[in-house]
Order: sequence, then structure tokens, then C-alpha cells
Amino acid sequence: QVQLVESGGGSVQAGDSLRLSCTARGRSNSPYTMGWFRQGPGIEREFVAAHKWSDASTHYADSVKGRFAISREHAKNSVYLQMNSLTPEDTAVYYCNAVWLGREYWGQGTQVTVSS
Repeated sequence: QVQLVESGGGSVQAGDSLRLSCTARGRSNSPYTMGWFRQGPGIEREFVAAHKWSDASTHYADSVKGRFAISREHAKNSVYLQMNSLTPEDTAVYYCNAVWLGREYWGQGTQVTVSS
């Protein structure tokens, strides 16, 4: 069973930065992808960014391109989300997501609150 352990959320001011971390436990082989989704108040969960393990490609939602950067630590099955120039619209619970052998796993979520 895969467990995704997240950390790094918090409350910041608009324009500040935060870095989220996620480590997958319970698997020794590499995932297909690891990434982040978020769910803001009254909004459905949405894709933020993902890292594909096989070719190290990265993918971003248009709303975060140029501000957020996803990176990985291959040996630890970990991903990081560096979030810069945060705005109140980025306020959400951020969920780590991973796909192993066609099965999807989710972290417990970490709150990010950005005040103006």
C-alpha cells in the first residue's frame, strides 16, 4: 500500500512563496507520475502540476505556469512544489497525487492560505 506524506503548507501574504513536499512510502519501484492537485473553497479539485518519472517531463495548469515549479528526488520517490508569487486565488487544500501501475493514490492534503 502506498502512503503519501505531505508537508509545507501554511498561511502567507500575497506575493510570498511556499514549498510543498510529498514523499511516497510503501513502494520501492518508481511511480508513473507524482504531482499536485488542489481544492479551493466551493471549487472542485483541480490539477496543478505533475512530474512524469519515465522521461522527467513536467506539466502545469495554465493558472500556475511561470509561478510554480515541480521537482523530484528520484531516489526518495518525492516531489516538491515551489510556489512563488502566491495570490489569494491560490488558497486551497493541496493534495499530493501519485500513480503506480494504473492505480491512483492521494495524500491527506495540506492547507495553503494566501491573504491579500
